[in-house]
Amino acid sequence: MSGPSPAPRRPSLKVTPRRRAWITLIVVLSIAVLALITTTTVHALFGPGPSAKVAAPHTPTPTLTPLTPAQALLKTAADPARACAVSFQGDGITLPPMLQTDGALFTGLPIPERAGSVFAGWYPTPAAAQTQTDRVNGSQLTTCTDHERTLYAAWTTPEQNAATAARIPILMYHQFTTKPGGENNWLRKNYVYIEDFKTQMAYVSSQKFYMPTWDELNAFIDGKLFLPKHSLIITDDDADSTWLQLAVPVVTENRLLTTSFVITSARQEGSPSPYVLQRSHTNDMHRPGANGKGLMVNVPADQVAADLERSAQILGVKEVVAYPYGHYDATAEAGVTKAGFLLARTIEYGYVKIGTPKLELPVIRINYGDTVDGLRKNIG
Repeated sequence: MSGPSPAPRRPSLKVTPRRRAWITLIVVLSIAVLALITTTTVHALFGPGPSAKVAAPHTPTPTLTPLTPAQALLKTAADPARACAVSFQGDGITLPPMLQTDGALFTGLPIPERAGSVFAGWYPTPAAAQTQTDRVNGSQLTTCTDHERTLYAAWTTPEQNAATAARIPILMYHQFTTKPGGENNWLRKNYVYIEDFKTQMAYVSSQKFYMPTWDELNAFIDGKLFLPKHSLIITDDDADSTWLQLAVPVVTENRLLTTSFVITSARQEGSPSPYVLQRSHTNDMHRPGANGKGLMVNVPADQVAADLERSAQILGVKEVVAYPYGHYDATAEAGVTKAGFLLARTIEYGYVKIGTPKLELPVIRINYGDTVDGLRKNIG
């Protein structure tokens, strides 16, 4: 008979090295997983800690915006501080911008052409172009905002232009005096009493006459530009010292565009005012010739042209000439044309209309004793 069965063997409490390694690995992995879970939870609730590094967002390379035509033009300005790029808009207008000088008179504003239409000027806004009010031209100082300005075109029809039948007076002054009784010499009629002149210019200013430039008058004569009836050109002959001392301050104060016809052999200094254009009264032909009349009608056309070329070189512009003493003939006109002048002013009474001969522009002469009432009758 066999004896009793042996008791089951208990596992040894002794931990083998292999088992210890497994236990350690499991503990380390458990701790790592627990730490990861804890960190993720904290980040989700409170965001990264102060020392966390956040990857910088990707910044795309900016795309350069191309310059507008006006901005590109400003880059070429010789005087950037005063440069003004003037752009042009309106029906049929495809003109590039042009540079003007802030604080100086507008210069050379274009006079566009369109088949079947007559240009009616530039205006500060589209609404003003529609009503043809506040017209802008070279009688006004340039003003800009951030070195840019836009002008808007207006048009009319040839029929409307002809129906308006504008007659443009050109006033002609000479010398001025502070004596109420005038000067006692053979040129007495030339000397306008300065207080009369002040009253006359105040009237012109108050009536807001449109003051065309010479290139506008040229286009008006051709029927290519509309001028309102209420238009006026003011001129002075000889650039006498009394004109400079007494009259220039008056036209400047009233902001009235005036043309001073200068004998350039006698006077070569620049314009005395932003509102005074200097144009040719010849260089050295304001003197009598062999027949007692002005030298312009005593010499060949080539000599007339050479003299006017010299005058234009000094003044920096051609455009219009005033005949000395008002004397002219076909030879004088040929010399004017050869020199490249567009217009010539006489001393004959009358008004400029569509079709007026460009080398025979008439005037309204102002003499000593003429008052503002007489001026009003002549110019409206």
